[in-house]
Amino acid sequence: RPPAAAAPTVKIAPSKSHHKTRSSLLGITNGPQSPYYPLSGGSFSGPSPQPGVVPPGGYHDRQGLPTTPAVSAGSKKSRKMYMPNSTWTWAFMLITIFQCLILMALEAYIFGQFQASLTLKRLPEEGNDGQDPRAPSRTIPTWLAIFIFGFIYQNGLVWDALRLKNTIQVIGVCLYNLGMMIYSAVEMEQVSEAVAALDNGVEKGTYPKLRPFLIAAPCVLALGTVLLSFVAWKLYNEFAWTIYKHISADLRLKRRYLVYQIYIALLKFDFFFFLGFTVQFLVIVSETPDAERYITIAALPITVVLLILAGIIVRKEWGWAHILIILVYFAASAYFVFKLVRMWDASPSRLTDYKPARNSLTTFAVLTLLLMLVTITVACMCMANFGKGLRPHIQKRKVPDADEIAYTNKYGEDTEYTGTAHPLGPVPNRMTID
Repeated sequence: RPPAAAAPTVKIAPSKSHHKTRSSLLGITNGPQSPYYPLSGGSFSGPSPQPGVVPPGGYHDRQGLPTTPAVSAGSKKSRKMYMPNSTWTWAFMLITIFQCLILMALEAYIFGQFQASLTLKRLPEEGNDGQDPRAPSRTIPTWLAIFIFGFIYQNGLVWDALRLKNTIQVIGVCLYNLGMMIYSAVEMEQVSEAVAALDNGVEKGTYPKLRPFLIAAPCVLALGTVLLSFVAWKLYNEFAWTIYKHISADLRLKRRYLVYQIYIALLKFDFFFFLGFTVQFLVIVSETPDAERYITIAALPITVVLLILAGIIVRKEWGWAHILIILVYFAASAYFVFKLVRMWDASPSRLTDYKPARNSLTTFAVLTLLLMLVTITVACMCMANFGKGLRPHIQKRKVPDADEIAYTNKYGEDTEYTGTAHPLGPVPNRMTID
């Protein structure tokens, strides 16, 4: 058999310069960066993707292709503190700030005039009945401290309510303002009694000088309450429309979320009124037994911790822990009932101890007791909603703006709002008939 002929040599023509190297449609090549970049987010109308940026979690990850890790938002753009972004949000914030400044100026003048006319050297250190005759002099400084803290706290509540677009808390701020108006009206009589009790320890004619400014305080608060209520009505419509544009949950779930919002707002208001009562009791009321005083002092930090835990427990839907919190609410209600009885139906010596601040303490005790009863009712309603689908959706209470969502999705910020703008979180895209 003749030998086989040698195979002919095949020459491959070199690629010409006008030939373009084929690259992956995914934008991934082994060589230089491909000039082709796929669309990001599956939208032809979206922003153009950045070269070489392939977000994780999509087709690339499923095919084992390299992706670009999400860059934290802090390195791209620093987080900005919330600022009002509409006419009515600015109006609500500015009314609160101006009211705070006016009232703090009034209280500072009252405090300065009272302290200037005070001459405690004329009073004995101990009265004939064993009581401290100088105790009424602590009424106005304590009242001023409560007002300062109260209005600073109110400004914080307003900022928080506008940031979260929480209509329940906005309405609560109006009721809070009404409560402060009642407290300022009660203090007129309280200051009059304190000046009369000090007698020689205060210059004559002090109360007539203070009376116009004492009357002005509740008048300013009344005007502020009316203005805040009107703006709150406007904000209710504005926030309702903002939520409506992004909402996709059924009505029953929205009702459960509303109950949750009411409960969280009540916890914030409970804190102030309990703190106001406790501070007045510790500063003004003298001759308190050591055990009762130490228990009252210890109750301050414990109350703060319990209120924070109450908010966490209701979000996690821990049933037994929530029952314990409700029992604590009942114990707190019993405590305020006990204090009311002690202030108005006790031995003559104890009545004398409470006299310098009995009216203001009674006001705070009644308001706190009413709030506590409402809190217990709403807490029971929240517990009835446990296990009914609300827990997965309570992720973050703030309703973000459209620009916040775009920024979050662009830079991959670690937030619980990714792709949706409603506090109830993402829900399945399906039609439901309620």
